[in-house]
This record gives sequence, structure tokens and C-alpha cells, in this order.
Amino acid sequence: MQAAVATGADALLVTHAADVRYLTGFAGSSGAVAILPAKGRAATGGRARATLFTDGRYSTQARAECLGLRVVIGKKSSGVLAAEWLAASGARRCAFDSRQTTVAALAAMRTALPSKLRRSFFLATEGLVARMREVKDAGEIAQVRRAAALGCRLFAEVLEYIEPGATEAEVALALEIKARMAGAAGMSFETIVAGGLRSALPHGVASSAKLPRKGFVTLDFGVLLGGYCSDMTRTVHLGKANQREWDVYHSVLEAQQAAVAAVAPGVSCGDVDEAARSVLRRAKLGKTFSHSTGHGVGLEIHEGPRLAVGQKQVLEAGMVVTIEPGVYLPGEFGVRIEDMVLVNAKGSEVLTAASPKTWIEL
Repeated sequence: MQAAVATGADALLVTHAADVRYLTGFAGSSGAVAILPAKGRAATGGRARATLFTDGRYSTQARAECLGLRVVIGKKSSGVLAAEWLAASGARRCAFDSRQTTVAALAAMRTALPSKLRRSFFLATEGLVARMREVKDAGEIAQVRRAAALGCRLFAEVLEYIEPGATEAEVALALEIKARMAGAAGMSFETIVAGGLRSALPHGVASSAKLPRKGFVTLDFGVLLGGYCSDMTRTVHLGKANQREWDVYHSVLEAQQAAVAAVAPGVSCGDVDEAARSVLRRAKLGKTFSHSTGHGVGLEIHEGPRLAVGQKQVLEAGMVVTIEPGVYLPGEFGVRIEDMVLVNAKGSEVLTAASPKTWIEL
């Protein structure tokens, strides 16, 4: 609530599902949280008053997941219910996240207000709750650690399915079945399996293409476990590699290890990105690295901070980020290696270290 007050608001309305879950524990797909300062205290002090609004589909779930929190079940959209309640409670300026609110949703919430409030009630902000989510507490870190450990185990198990003639989709399916059988709620994003020429596609989602007799196969996947995501990439080689393939792979590995080594509290995200990029430039592969070095991971697969060129934000203990440089040579092949890394007081810890990054030739 203090962050909202700092913007000039006297209330906060949160509708983005991941933010709602972070604040309340509610895991349903439709909900909104309305927050006001505590009664009888200064807006910047005391415990804020929060109410969760959702619909009848979640009446039992919401009360079970949000113990100690006021829950309101209604027939209107949760955002509209929350806006009406805030206005009736005396709020006159309400912060909301403009990056997570559609034009249609904002219009509906504004229409639900008394006419005298419609023009001035909503104050657009960006990422108030998202920034809080960047630094994980001990419980969150434990959940991320479990998800990362499961990802490592799955990679080891799926290697037996990677063989010439198998389709990318078959490998992805085997991986996803194993994930669900191990307790994952699902995959944290659409599984990437890209073989041969398709390994040069940074986002080569698994297709009906068959894996080659010789060539690279990139697997980029994550699981959703206890509400938290994992994310890792490993690239393996089918058959005997040539010298160019070997050299490119080890250049990417060196870049990835350099960036991992740079991760520490107080280091800028841009400096971590540069640690990877400078290695690839020296190998004359700099122009083939076409995306950022990494991103935060938590309740969502892509969170802050962003590790990219020129990013000034500094890393803090409790952040979980990916380190994933890659080289993509259209018409030839691609290589990407990715780990999840926890920033801690001493530097960092690789959460996916149980899965080796050394050369794997199948």
C-alpha cells in the first residue's frame, strides 16, 4: 500500500492473476484485490485493509486459500465489484497497473463508479506489485528450488527419447507426461524442442519435424510446481559433431558461465548481459546472439528483472534469474544453454546445477 500512496493514490486495485496470488494466495483465474490503508491511522502506517473479490465458481477455493482475508463473492466482474467497494469505502484516487489492465476492463470499472469520480478516480501506474515479486522470500525460493530440481530430473529422463527419426513433438510429449506424473500442474510455457536446422530458431516450439541423424537438438522447458515456474535449456548433439559445432557450443558455454559468474547483489543487469555478450564477440559470434541474456522467474515465467543491454537495475539478494545466451546460425544450427540462478548475499547459486552443461553427444 505504501507504494501506491507514494504515487498519490489512497487505494490500490490489483487484477493481474499473478499479482493477486502473490498478495492473497488465491490461485483462481478470476479475482481482484482492493486495498485501503488501515482505519484510523496514517496512510503510510499500520496494516492495510484488503478484500478479495471473485465469483461463485471460486467461493470454496477462495475462502480456503485466503484465510484471514475478507472474501466477497459476486455476480459482476471482480474488477467492477472492487471498484464499487473502494468508492463506497471513501477512496478518491485508486492506483492500478496500466500494463495489466485492458482498455475494456478499465472502461467497465470506470462506468461502475459514481459520475463525480469517473474522471479522476483511476491513477495509472506500472508494476507496483510486480516489483515486489522480484525479490523472493524463503518460502518462494523453496518452491522455485523444487520446480528447478524437477526440471533437472526430467531432462535426464527424456534423453532416452532423443534419437534420429523421433519427432520434436514426441520428445515434448514424453517430457510433459513425465512432468505431470511427477506432480507438476503443467508446463510453465510451451515446450521448445528444435532439432537440426530448426535449432537455429530461438523459439522453435516442438513441431512434427523429425530429429536429424546428425545435428543439434535444443530443449527449452519449464514446469509449474506449487504455483512457481522453472526454466532451463540444454542443447545436445546427435551423432558425431564437426569442429565448428564443437567450437560454437563451447563458446556459448563459456559465455553462459561468464554471465553466471557475474551474478551478485549490486551488479547491474546490463553488466551481467555484457559478461555473456563479450565472450561471444571475442569468438566473432556476437551478432548471432539476438535476445537478452535473461529474465526473472517466479509466479510467472517472465518477470523482472530483465538482463539485457544497457539495463541499469541492480540485482538484489532473493531474485531468481535465468542466464541463457545463445548462438543462432540460420541454415546451419543453433545452441542455447540456460540455468536458473538465485542471487544471494554471497553472490549466487545455480538452481539447475544438477543438470550438467558439459557436451552431450547421443
